[in-house]
Amino acid sequence: MPDIILFDDPTLRIQLLPFTYTRPVAGIRCGIHTLAEKWADRCHSPVSFQTEAYLTQKYPQHASDDNLYINGALCPDEHLAGIVKGLPYGNALVSKQGEVLAVRTHAAWHAQEGTNRLSAVTYEEPFTMIRNVWDIFGQNGAQIKADYERIVSIRKSVGVSDPFTHCYKPENVFIEEGAVIKASILNAENGPIYIGRNALIQEGSMIQGPFAIGESGVLAQGTKIRPNTTVGPFSKVGGEVSNCVVFGYSNKGHDGYLGNSVLGEWCNLGANTNNSNLKNDHTNVKLHSYAVNALADTGLMFCGLMMGDYSKAGISTMFNTGTVVGVSVNVFGAGFQAKHVPSFSWGGAAEGYCDYRFEKAIAVANDTVSRRGVAFGQAEEDIMRAVLEQTQYQRSQ
Repeated sequence: MPDIILFDDPTLRIQLLPFTYTRPVAGIRCGIHTLAEKWADRCHSPVSFQTEAYLTQKYPQHASDDNLYINGALCPDEHLAGIVKGLPYGNALVSKQGEVLAVRTHAAWHAQEGTNRLSAVTYEEPFTMIRNVWDIFGQNGAQIKADYERIVSIRKSVGVSDPFTHCYKPENVFIEEGAVIKASILNAENGPIYIGRNALIQEGSMIQGPFAIGESGVLAQGTKIRPNTTVGPFSKVGGEVSNCVVFGYSNKGHDGYLGNSVLGEWCNLGANTNNSNLKNDHTNVKLHSYAVNALADTGLMFCGLMMGDYSKAGISTMFNTGTVVGVSVNVFGAGFQAKHVPSFSWGGAAEGYCDYRFEKAIAVANDTVSRRGVAFGQAEEDIMRAVLEQTQYQRSQ
């Protein structure tokens, strides 16, 4: 059995900031699972990562004399996974556009080498790749369906036991052990609904599939979930949420609208925080690009908020259409916030922004994580310091 190594494509990693500041590309959640979890399941093997040097303490690489390198932005399907696992030694599987999808080798290989010294085999079939941050929510509905089909093919749902909860098309609803659902409406007519282990769906919640909530996730009373939404493990969500991905351990526990958006881990949105996801003139949304350090056209009419790990918004915060918030930001105050709020910023559009002192940011992150019984150690602090250094460098350019 080869060692499965999920590599960061250098170009895609930059396009997927701010989420890839604090994780490998394959750590991104799209659908029910992260990309790494999808490949581990398909390959029936643990995976490791080839990523940025400052991330390797937390996300190490394990290589041997039989290595299968897989593009960490690639979403597996049955046919693609079969081709990747059967790739001969010394071969690279590439797309018709020349993207490296997978490499099988006895020796060490790095993504920057491309297909040098390898025999290239072109993959002709369609496939799903997370190339841009907006693909995370754009592909989420289809990935929920794909992950759901994989789950129901090997396991059985415990079913809905609450007599006051109504299901439309209950055969499309999968409930894990320990989940609690009270007096809610689950509509799976247009897509499956997955309720993770020990999740809590509180009274009056209304859910339209495709939808997934991870282990110990919570929907607050009266939550309105529109299609293509994922609430990651140990997250709490309330209000109205549509076509969003919450990676995990994040809170949007109160009323307010979140649409066509992605939240990283350890984020918190204060009560009545809202985002716009549609411009009044219905033109394409432009989003801050870390690749060019300027606004870039997404080609989308609907695009909301992208928020990196450890960032927080005060009560009644308003985010513009197509806003990017970096890592460890504390944003608050009246009026719409800036379209791009760099990592380690403190303040708001009306009050002005200043630098978030690193010692204070670390103390807050440590407290946030510790409250959930999760360790925040030297590896996490070193990652945060590396992100700060990158942010300072970008600001100086």
